[in-house]
Amino acid sequence: MIRVNLLGVERQKTKKAPAFDRAARVTAACSLVLIAAVGGIGWWYWSLGQEAVRIEVERAAAQREQARLRSLLAEVEAFETRRAQLQQRVALIEQLRSGQNVPVQLLDHVSRSLPEMLWLTAFKTDGPAVTIEGRSTTLIGVSDFVANLGATPLLQKPIEIIDSQVEVQKAANGQPEVEVIRFTVKAQVVPMEKPKAVEDGGGGGRSVRGRAQGAGA
Repeated sequence: MIRVNLLGVERQKTKKAPAFDRAARVTAACSLVLIAAVGGIGWWYWSLGQEAVRIEVERAAAQREQARLRSLLAEVEAFETRRAQLQQRVALIEQLRSGQNVPVQLLDHVSRSLPEMLWLTAFKTDGPAVTIEGRSTTLIGVSDFVANLGATPLLQKPIEIIDSQVEVQKAANGQPEVEVIRFTVKAQVVPMEKPKAVEDGGGGGRSVRGRAQGAGA
């Protein structure tokens, strides 16, 4: 029996799509995971950089504020020291003015002779002898004080520094200790002379009496 192909051509077989390789799928998944990991690490590194910048800015601001507060603290301490010195000077002047053996001019001269960063703690008189005790932050301040005292004719020269010792004083507000110089100065007050007008008046009286007696004779 003869078979006749009426279609004329043979049907082409349909090709099936090749199945996706398992190794390629694993590679793609690993690539995605790697890309995500790199992105996460990059974002984390960037956030750390931003945080470091923010901390550095805050640290610089804190340092500036600390320097400003330190400057203000130094100014306050200098003001307190100056005020304490002025109060000591006023108290000393008032104490000395209550005495009867010391001229007011000498008290005023002692007050004006005080250099910066030097203050007095005691002023004693024993007859013509004057003993002055005080504190100073430098030896130059003590020398200047003695030189200033010698500029008045109310005190005899030389003016002696009979004692000077270095002592440590504790500062307030947790500041470091400060070394000061404790000193003692001794001087002699120049004796006050009697006014010449009294002597001249007395001599004039004798002369008048002598002339009166001559006239009576």
